[in-house]
Amino acid sequence: MMLTNLKQLMFSLKMKRKKRERNNILLHGSNDICVELNRILWRKRHRIFSFVSFVSGCLILLLFAVSVLSPPPAANLLFLPPHSLVRKEIAAVESNAVFQVPTIGGDLDPGLWSTSRSKLYYGCSNASNKFQTADMKTYPNRYLLISTSGGLNQQRTGIVDSVVAAYILNATLVVPRLDQRSYWKDASGFAEIFNVDRFISSLSRDVKIIKELPLKGGKPWIPRRMAVPRKCNERCYQTRVLPVLTKKQAIDLRKFDYRLSNRLETDLQKLRCRVNYHALTFTDPILEMGKLLVERMRMKSKHFIALHLRFEPDMLAFTGCYYGGGDKERRELGKIRRRWKALHASNPEKMRRQGRCPLTPEEIGLMLRALGFGSDVHIYVASGEVYGGEETLAPLKALFPNFHSKETIATEAELAPFSSFSSRMAALDYIVCDESDVFVSNNNGNMVRMIAGRRRYFGHKPTIRPNAKKLYKLFMARNNMTWEEFATKVQAFQVGFMGAPKEVKPGRGEFHENPASCICETKGTETIQKETQEEDHENDNNGRDTAEVNDEQDPIEEDLDWIEDDYSDNIKDLPDTDSNVLTKQEQPEVEELFSD
Repeated sequence: MMLTNLKQLMFSLKMKRKKRERNNILLHGSNDICVELNRILWRKRHRIFSFVSFVSGCLILLLFAVSVLSPPPAANLLFLPPHSLVRKEIAAVESNAVFQVPTIGGDLDPGLWSTSRSKLYYGCSNASNKFQTADMKTYPNRYLLISTSGGLNQQRTGIVDSVVAAYILNATLVVPRLDQRSYWKDASGFAEIFNVDRFISSLSRDVKIIKELPLKGGKPWIPRRMAVPRKCNERCYQTRVLPVLTKKQAIDLRKFDYRLSNRLETDLQKLRCRVNYHALTFTDPILEMGKLLVERMRMKSKHFIALHLRFEPDMLAFTGCYYGGGDKERRELGKIRRRWKALHASNPEKMRRQGRCPLTPEEIGLMLRALGFGSDVHIYVASGEVYGGEETLAPLKALFPNFHSKETIATEAELAPFSSFSSRMAALDYIVCDESDVFVSNNNGNMVRMIAGRRRYFGHKPTIRPNAKKLYKLFMARNNMTWEEFATKVQAFQVGFMGAPKEVKPGRGEFHENPASCICETKGTETIQKETQEEDHENDNNGRDTAEVNDEQDPIEEDLDWIEDDYSDNIKDLPDTDSNVLTKQEQPEVEELFSD
């Protein structure tokens, strides 16, 4: 029994030993498998880590390259002084990177050189059958004298309106006296600038005109001097002026510029046009020299642009505008501005927002390039002294290197008979600007208005007026957009400002710029009405857009001449027309300086 139990015990121990050995073998195998698995996983993790490290390194290198090659962000400009050289360099880099002005103008619209619809309209100024002739209505011993004011074109408005005033008063008009004492300092008389004989003869059916006031009782006649309000209408003349004229028989209206209303009956408006566009011509020497200048521009190019550029120091000082010249500009223009004690404190930002500041030469160049004019276009520039000189003109000349003026296309000897007389020199510019294929201005002064009206009357030749209010914001933001975006917006903003027919509604603005009463339509106009309906609708929409910016639909209505409504003599409630004294607010030099 004991032996049996012993054997069983030994067998049990042997089985346990074998089982333990088997377990050891299994455990050892499992450990080997785990070790191998760990070795495989470690190799894979190493490969993944190496790949991630490689990619991360590449990204870091790429970001470093971008940070080195890219210009600093625009926000950094805020922390730099306005005239810092670093700021200018950053702006230049940004400009080169985003706003790149092309040399060519792109697809130039043929309509920029001419207006297709212009053939449907023509100037018409013949009197109606109801219009009384001079021999029927002129009273004997009733004489009207006027003294013009300002530069050539402001004086021209006075001459034109004086004929209409004489007609209203049933008076004989004495050939107007030109302003010889103003800022322009031109001693020329009427007959030295205008063809006086043609002036008298061509208007003989409308108004009797004589060269001098006759003697009274063998002695010189001393007329009663008086002033009239600006934009005085027909009834105003009949109630204020006529009683004095009837009593004194001869009156002299001082500072006669813009003294006649824009809104008169049609026959009186047509008389204005007969004077301005047919009777009032320059003398033969001026016409011949002007014709020679035009011929020389035509020899250089089939088409050319005429630019009336007003950027004189006095003008900029008067307007109170600022163009980024820093303390130097503020000091120089501020010193000039102090000459006019009556001027209120300037607000340059407000003036620019309102479109009352002349565009810079560079801005004019960018506008023309955006409209499609390339660097091969020839430009005739009618300009006085430009503030900043060649440095200011450099950007415009870079855009349009074919840059001309009367001084560059005529010899000193050829200009000698005119060069000492500012009005005669202005007359030469007037002729070239009128005959140009495209007329452009950076302002809305008298010369611009007179030429714009004439170009409308004689065929609606393209006349580009900058939409200054909208363009100002665009110029300020141009470095934040591509050239294509900039050009597209310029073209959109300029719709309604290109001199096309019916851009300005009849009765809006200054009559000399928009002689709507003297523009007639051909019989074929109705046949294309449907074709042009969309174009007119686009013009109207742009007019409404302009109204939001300009506070009125037509920017001309604001009289952006800087002197004629804002800082003029502002004669409103005169005492009886017998008054011989002008109001204290008058500062002749203020008006005359910007009258061109």
